[in-house]
Formats: sequence, structure tokens, C-alpha cells
Amino acid sequence: MMKSKIKIAEKQDGRRLLEIYAPYVERTAITFEYVVPTVQEFEARISHVLQKYPFLIAKRGEEIMGYAYASAFKERPAYNWAVETTVYVRHDKKNLGIGGELYEALEKVLFAQNILNLNACIAYPEVEDEYLTQNSIQFHQHLGYRFVGEFYKCGYKFGRWYNMVWMEKHLSEHTDNPPAVKPFSEIREVIAEKYGIF
Repeated sequence: MMKSKIKIAEKQDGRRLLEIYAPYVERTAITFEYVVPTVQEFEARISHVLQKYPFLIAKRGEEIMGYAYASAFKERPAYNWAVETTVYVRHDKKNLGIGGELYEALEKVLFAQNILNLNACIAYPEVEDEYLTQNSIQFHQHLGYRFVGEFYKCGYKFGRWYNMVWMEKHLSEHTDNPPAVKPFSEIREVIAEKYGIF
């Protein structure tokens, strides 16, 4: 099976990445966003993430198949070692291992930044429907995330209430005086050389 080439997203990828994200907004409850952002808004999101964290894309040939990124879990400095992870794959390219490839690369980069905790915020249906299944939970479990909490009927979309769960994965041991988290810009050359992520 063909493997993806993992690259660092650039602002100009915004339009193509938005084409992947838009159907999730319009046709699913996977995201609780109601309105598809503009290209400019999406480009700004990419730029904001890259100030501190990785924003990665998976390509097969010249096609972008999906993307994954990390963002701040909380803004207080004590949370520096924790991030929220996000992944989206093109609707017509699911079940090809692309999400796993993206998360594997994302973990390598975050480990190089000295990040310890990965947190995933996932929309969850009490009963699966045409807008939301439990696939995301199963995907994260397969990658080693564990269930840590559930909020009930906290998201309303398509005339229905949905739950939200948090899942968590630890990348390394938690020690006293952990090394400071490195901004993504500081490790770009390292990951390019070590993992071929440019």
C-alpha cells in the first residue's frame, strides 16, 4: 500500500485543506462548527498553529489526503506540556491508514518539542446516526489513547444533542523539572533531518 509523504503545512495550503474540512462542517457533527470558515480564516488558523506547534499534511502524489495539528490544551503555563491533537482525512480516502500516518508523525514532532500529554476532544453520539459515529473513539483507542472523561449533551447540531469526550495519551514519563517545551520553529531543522518532514 502506498505510504503518504508527510510535510509541514504552509499558509498557501489553506484552500486545499479547507476543501477537506468543509464537508465535516456541512455534513457531520464531528466538528461542532456550524459555518465553514473562509479561506482567509483557515489560512490564519494554520499560521497561528505554526507559531508554536506542528501543522502537518499527508500527500500521496500531488494530492493532499489529510492533515493533523496540535494546539494549546490550556493557556496557563502549567499546561505547557499538554496539547490538543486534531486530525482530518478526506472523506473519500478514509480507512487507508492516512490518519495513523499523520498521528505517528505528529507524535514524533511533539516528542521532539518535549510535549508529554496528548489530549483529543471528540464528539460522541449516545446513539450513532447519519451525522456522527463512534469511529473517532475507536481510531484513538487503536493508537493508544485512553478514555478520561465525558460531557453530556453539550453540543447541539442538526437539531440533535451530542456528547463530548476527552481521550489522552502520554508520550513519555512525567518527571520533576521537565525540560522546557521547544517552539516548533526551533526543531524544524531537526525533524527535517531525522524524519524527512519538511
